[in-house]
Amino acid sequence: MNSKTVRAGSPRRGLRSVVLGAAVVAALLTTTACQGDDQAAPPTATPSGSASAGGGTSSAAPSDSASAGGSTPSTTAPTGDSGTGSSTPTPTATGSGDSGETGGGNGTQYADCEASGLTTAVELQDERGETPRHFLLTVTNKAKTPCVLNEAPLVRLRAGNDAPIVETLGEPDTEPVVVEGGGKAYAGLYVFGNDEGGEAEYDQSDRFTATLVAGEGTELSGTLVFDLPDGLDTVSVDEAARVNGWAGTEGLAMRPITQL
Repeated sequence: MNSKTVRAGSPRRGLRSVVLGAAVVAALLTTTACQGDDQAAPPTATPSGSASAGGGTSSAAPSDSASAGGSTPSTTAPTGDSGTGSSTPTPTATGSGDSGETGGGNGTQYADCEASGLTTAVELQDERGETPRHFLLTVTNKAKTPCVLNEAPLVRLRAGNDAPIVETLGEPDTEPVVVEGGGKAYAGLYVFGNDEGGEAEYDQSDRFTATLVAGEGTELSGTLVFDLPDGLDTVSVDEAARVNGWAGTEGLAMRPITQL
């Protein structure tokens, strides 16, 4: 009697399928593990200035920013040169001496004295009985404000503008004399140098006149008249006459004159 046999699968073939399946699973696991490692690397390579807690990349970003800030030049606008004048001294504005002058060029802030603003006086410096030779000329400033006398007065020993001007004794002082309001200034005058006696006749003068000099050396208008002291009607005068420039004291005015 024929019977039909049904064959089961081969054991060897089944084992081989199991082995191959396990190998595939292992390969898949290995591939997955490799992919996991490869995907974990990018976060460490990507710069993150704030997410990394100690990575070199995250600390380099602020360091670069600080370096860039340090290399930028500091501004110099808000310093002493910004218009405050503290770094460069401002020249002091000082008067040149010409401002306020009416006589001009005397080197002070005051105007030249005018003849109309002065009173005059004369004092004989020689002892009684001696030939009158040495005189002290005095002017007084009638105003309350100072005025200036320059160099020496232009003195004439005889009347009229045609009379010769007395020579100055030495070089006149170029420094102006400031006469305070109500103050005085002085000039020394020597009028006669001839010692010959007898009956010789000499020029006589009953007064002295003087013209003031402006700061620039020109004559000022107006004439000062110095009447002789009491007891003298006239005095002898000659070419030896000399005048000393204006001074602030009697001694300075007369000292050189008394040596003549």
